[in-house]
Amino acid sequence: MSSTPQQAELLSLEHARAQDAADPLRRFREQFEFPQDHAGNPLLYFAGNSLGLQPKTTRGLIEQELDDWARLAVEGHFDAVRPWYSYHELFRESGPRLVGANVGEVVMMNSLTVNLHLMMMSFYRPTDSRFKVLMEYPAFPSDLYAIQSHLHARGINPAEAIVTVRPAEDAHTIETAQIEEILQREGDSIALVLFGGVNYFTGQVLDMAAITELGHRNGCVVGFDLAHAAGNIPMELHDWNVDFAAWCTYKYLNSGPGAVAGCFVHEKHARNVELPRFAGWWGNDPDTRFRMQLEASFAAKADVDGWQISNPPILSLAPVKASLDLFDEATIPALRAKSVKLTGYMRELLEQWTDGTFTIITPNVERQCGCQLSLLVHEDAKQRLDALREAGIVCDFRQPNVIRIAPTPMYNSFEDVRQFVRSFTGRTD
Repeated sequence: MSSTPQQAELLSLEHARAQDAADPLRRFREQFEFPQDHAGNPLLYFAGNSLGLQPKTTRGLIEQELDDWARLAVEGHFDAVRPWYSYHELFRESGPRLVGANVGEVVMMNSLTVNLHLMMMSFYRPTDSRFKVLMEYPAFPSDLYAIQSHLHARGINPAEAIVTVRPAEDAHTIETAQIEEILQREGDSIALVLFGGVNYFTGQVLDMAAITELGHRNGCVVGFDLAHAAGNIPMELHDWNVDFAAWCTYKYLNSGPGAVAGCFVHEKHARNVELPRFAGWWGNDPDTRFRMQLEASFAAKADVDGWQISNPPILSLAPVKASLDLFDEATIPALRAKSVKLTGYMRELLEQWTDGTFTIITPNVERQCGCQLSLLVHEDAKQRLDALREAGIVCDFRQPNVIRIAPTPMYNSFEDVRQFVRSFTGRTD
């Protein structure tokens, strides 16, 4: 079938390059390190939903902390270029900007799953009649394991307590109406609603505002795992009245493997120093933190910092600063505007050049789609992934037959997208 003139223009290399030339964020691409093939050519990188690229400023920030450690030793806590004692406060404003929160509602600490455990300690308060947890399927395995083990530790049988909402038959994603139906039916027994804000497998963006309202209407606490949402989509956690959330910073936030995570607690809870929690000295009121043995008990700081346990890991937080500096410069609204165009362009090309061997299972609705497109490959999925790698394209694979592609607006281009689609579909025009 021949293409229309409009289709031919869309598919052309000239069109992709014109889009890149008009991109107001194109300069950010040069601020990242791209992996290279054996000949020294940069790879096409579409795995930002798994591990983001390294900002070029990261190395210098880490080396500054190493230099201060060598030069000052213990005095670096107060005399380093960026004093270690207050290092976590560097993110006091930039952290909230990522997720639509107020100052005092976001802290960078621990890892994602550790933060989920800490949040469940405070916000999962089961009773004999209200003890269930509502989550989605498929959820990221660590979320499931965290909930299962947390229930076991509370003496609750996960098989009885975990309620899942699943895609309808012949569907790949879930609808808010399905969540509403379960809450109407079982809400009196559900203590906690805990979903991924963006589903890791399908890339579906859930309606977090609606889910929060539905959960609260039925007397539930509502939290989110934002691993695939932070740095990907705009959010308004404070205005949505979300109770808590946690996220990693090594995917779209480009802070490096195993980087320090983020945590949100709504100020209506964060100010309540009587909330139960696992405590450590860094969550203590700074006015009395160094009185140490002179204080008989823990006195939580009256904001999200009160959930900190240990002093911040400086060498691991330096890459987070490199990342959030770039996000503050680019801004979430501008990144989202490019993402809508970039991911939309990838979808258009895939639909124009499709050969019927795959299905895009990420919703084709702007509010339900972030950077990621998940491609369900009907035959030979692993072989097609291997062929992409052979062509110098980095993406990832989820069993049994889904290839995930993330055109990331901070560093991917329209020409990148076109080249990927040509390789994936075997087109030569």
